[in-house]
Amino acid sequence: RGIAAAAAYASVAFKDFYTMPKFVLTAATATATTTAAAFCLCLATNNLLPFASALSMEMSSLRTISPPIIDSHLHVWANRDEAARYPYSEGQEPPDRLADRASTSELLKQMEKAGVNGALIVQPINHKFDHSYVEAAIREHPTKFKGMLLHDSSLPPAAAVQRLEELALKGFVGVRFNPYLWPEGCLMSEEGGGGEAVFKRCGELTMPVGVMCFKGMSLHFEDICMLIESSPETKLILDHIGFTGLNEAGDKAFDQLLTFSKHDNVVVKISALFRVAGPGNDPYPYEGVRTRRFAPLLKAFGADRLMLGTDFPFLLLEEDGEYDGAVKVIASWLADDAITDKERAAIMGGTAERLFGPWSK
Repeated sequence: RGIAAAAAYASVAFKDFYTMPKFVLTAATATATTTAAAFCLCLATNNLLPFASALSMEMSSLRTISPPIIDSHLHVWANRDEAARYPYSEGQEPPDRLADRASTSELLKQMEKAGVNGALIVQPINHKFDHSYVEAAIREHPTKFKGMLLHDSSLPPAAAVQRLEELALKGFVGVRFNPYLWPEGCLMSEEGGGGEAVFKRCGELTMPVGVMCFKGMSLHFEDICMLIESSPETKLILDHIGFTGLNEAGDKAFDQLLTFSKHDNVVVKISALFRVAGPGNDPYPYEGVRTRRFAPLLKAFGADRLMLGTDFPFLLLEEDGEYDGAVKVIASWLADDAITDKERAAIMGGTAERLFGPWSK
């Protein structure tokens, strides 16, 4: 009876563990620890210590499992058939070549082929602030997907924080700031604004904030600095190596990006390599991106502040290797003998799991 009670209690403690926002995981972990202790006591009092020993051996074997591969940056949206239920935002229909290649089911096929264990789905502009399609993906595949919501700059601070908290309970573990969705001339870090309020609340909830500098990081350097100053506890992620292209302007922006290494809360996604390379400048497999961007980042930030990402499905328009090729390129960079196993594990998935929580059982 004691074993049955402990097992039932454990099932409640771990229910939906992998989709919990991190701010409730502390309580879950404490519950799990208490449950484990009670279970072992129950085993002992029922003279079932051989089973306890077997359980210990089984748990030890889990430590030998290969580190997971986590894609920290991709998108999904409804295909043409699904769009009747999950409509696109007005004027944000996907490109024809990608319309039916970015559904949840298509992504799962690509992930299986590439050996990717889990992914962070960044809310796509195609559905804008309607997160229902990504919500469904997380709900149906809780050990595969987590979400990064898209901040709505039109919301007043209280409403923006409320929206953040609502989505945090639905499997969203981070927030994306798209500075181009703010009114012209307004800053993400505006004092008293919704952006500042959400950024600070994310620090309290241990939810990272990703920033998309699509038109160049130099345009947003001071704004990002002010965000960091407003809440040093909040993890800030620079998407796609800060969009620091392999040109003169990109080199200048990259020098600015490197200065963020002094802030322990800043992380960089090694993602969308084709965007950094630029059309025709540095063809796949992006040797220029490796030497001029990745290598300096690894030296400045360390592996525990870098993480792999692909920017699926957009890479399908660009990369010779398609999805699995994007993963293999970064893996090949990490095959260098100077890079340790620990560093490889961090970039391929460990950093993402440290920031967003575990993906798979």
